[in-house]
Amino acid sequence: MQLTLDQARKPEPGKHGGWRPDAGRPKKAGAVSHATRPSEPSRFPQHVTLRITDGVSSLARGGLINIIRRCIRRSHKGGFRICEFNVLGNHLHLITEAADKDALTRGLQGFEVSVARRLNSALMRSGKLFAHRYHARHLKTPREVRNALRYVLLNRKHHDAEKRFSKYWIDPWSSAAWFRGWAAPVRRDEPWKCELLEQDAPTAKPTVWLLTDGWKKHGLLRFDERPG
Repeated sequence: MQLTLDQARKPEPGKHGGWRPDAGRPKKAGAVSHATRPSEPSRFPQHVTLRITDGVSSLARGGLINIIRRCIRRSHKGGFRICEFNVLGNHLHLITEAADKDALTRGLQGFEVSVARRLNSALMRSGKLFAHRYHARHLKTPREVRNALRYVLLNRKHHDAEKRFSKYWIDPWSSAAWFRGWAAPVRRDEPWKCELLEQDAPTAKPTVWLLTDGWKKHGLLRFDERPG
């Protein structure tokens, strides 16, 4: 008699072989499930986290951030755009738009390959750069989008909670210099700020309502905010 899938997966007492609960290779800490990602409407932007494999030195360095910015600029195609970003020592945060699930997957895979190839060359290393599959969370409300923007653009305040930041500080490793949702203009009070402001934005302009206008109903971002 042919078994159903549920019957085939049910272990029989006293018998060897077959499926068993919790059998197989243990999952690595922080690994992302390979279950099929749900498809979400294109009107929802995404907060994406990409983690770097162990043993790679910090990405938040002058020469490397320039490479990453160029890769971001090249990534906008096929219904995929990176609208905001932040480069931390061992991971990257992105705010993205994608036409559908496939466009998101292809866009992030292409971005990862581009970053890995160029950073491996700059670091004189080979092998895997990103630790495992990306983590993406769809942002479905104006409040979620505002919280994600604050978290991404001001993330160093989240990691350095004890550090004092100046009132008008912006993160040089992020897209903060080109972000158009600040409650006040970015001040040209430091040479590095002037240098960033004179560059073309590597990010793409948002197109979905939640990123262009929707989140602003809860107020523009202030420089002195801290992520929750």
